[in-house]
Amino acid sequence: MLWFQGNRMQLAKSSFGLFLRNFSACKTTLPVLTLFTKDSCPLCDEAKEILESYKNRFILQEVDITLPENSAWYERYQFDIPVFHLNGQFLMMHRVNTTKLEKQLLKLEQQSTAG
Repeated sequence: MLWFQGNRMQLAKSSFGLFLRNFSACKTTLPVLTLFTKDSCPLCDEAKEILESYKNRFILQEVDITLPENSAWYERYQFDIPVFHLNGQFLMMHRVNTTKLEKQLLKLEQQSTAG
């Protein structure tokens, strides 16, 4: 930015300031989609590919149910992975239901803009 001079430098500064204000004013906390998974899970890999197109609408948190600290999740979901929770609430299991996911994301997005 050293090559900016005069009014151009001021324009760059004000544009950046506007960007920062808009960025901080927008919803900074995305919903969290938790994927309960384990190593060598082809359905989980398939699900992650499908979720790729939604990646800017939530934070993906993966929980490996085979880790000792996740034994409660292992007991609950050992035969059902992948399992998905959205903001801590059960959403779906086995496969990504894009209709259900889209509906819940839109609901959360509308709630955040209304508040």
